Amino acid sequence: MPKLLSALVAATLVLTGCGAAAQESGGAVVLKVGDQKGGSKSLLTAAGLLEDFPYEIEWSTFTSGPPLLEAASAGAIDVGGVGNTPPIFAAAANARIAAVYVAKGNVESDTILVPPDSPLKEVADLRGRSIAVAKGSSAHGQVLLTLHAAGLSTKDVTLNFLQPADAYSAFTQKRVDAWAVWDPYTSQAEQEAGARVLTDGRGKSNGYTFQVAGRAALDDAGKSAAIKEFLIRVSKAQRWADTHREEWAQTWAAETGLKLDVARASVARGPDLPTALDDAVVASEQELADAFTRDGALPGRVDFAEFVDTRFQGDLS
Repeated sequence: MPKLLSALVAATLVLTGCGAAAQESGGAVVLKVGDQKGGSKSLLTAAGLLEDFPYEIEWSTFTSGPPLLEAASAGAIDVGGVGNTPPIFAAAANARIAAVYVAKGNVESDTILVPPDSPLKEVADLRGRSIAVAKGSSAHGQVLLTLHAAGLSTKDVTLNFLQPADAYSAFTQKRVDAWAVWDPYTSQAEQEAGARVLTDGRGKSNGYTFQVAGRAALDDAGKSAAIKEFLIRVSKAQRWADTHREEWAQTWAAETGLKLDVARASVARGPDLPTALDDAVVASEQELADAFTRDGALPGRVDFAEFVDTRFQGDLS
């Protein structure tokens, strides 16, 4: 099994340092950051923006956004990065979280993949087929919107809810017909398993990624200040990655165990870039949330605006 995926099999959550019971050291603020493989830690390291960070950071690595936000709601972490769909599912569960930062990335890497010899040629061919996807992830939203655009719904397919490592195994063993996923998994599957892109997010996905904070952390003055500094540096690092793609790819590969060619392919599609957390973002997320409600994946309507905190926007422009 490829290095990145085998590293994710071990556990949903790998803690670097202490977990939910982590204590503040000597009265100083310790910022607990949730991350995904090749995420904020790799990016900030590559950009050289961790060396003088004025707070201690405890990193926790998650396999996808939903468990990360469960930890944020519970206070096990203070802030962490996720795609466009996990905050919606967290909001539906009345999680104690708020989106505090948004970036917009390419949507070509948000794909539904099929094996190289698959008979499936277009989205309509997915009717009656099985799709591996992480529940509540950005890929889940991608599936919903893709099917809707083709006149289908999730009731026309079988969704196999699997985390990326298990989904990769199911996909390569042909226990599912398709796999909905994001980069670097898209690039990895293309290069190492010969996967073919059936469709991508163009014209469907909004491409947003969020930093989401726990309400308890936001209510703490010291934690809030640390989160602000962290977001400022994430913004700088994302802009740096756009103009230093080869350096970013090399660091990403070294940090995650990805093959360099896979990292380069992912980076070539372009990084996430910071954008304003404004009414347009909220409206787009509300549209996605309403689509999940109509599909029956959520028990009722989510008011996404209630789960947004714009206090840091003036510091990020």
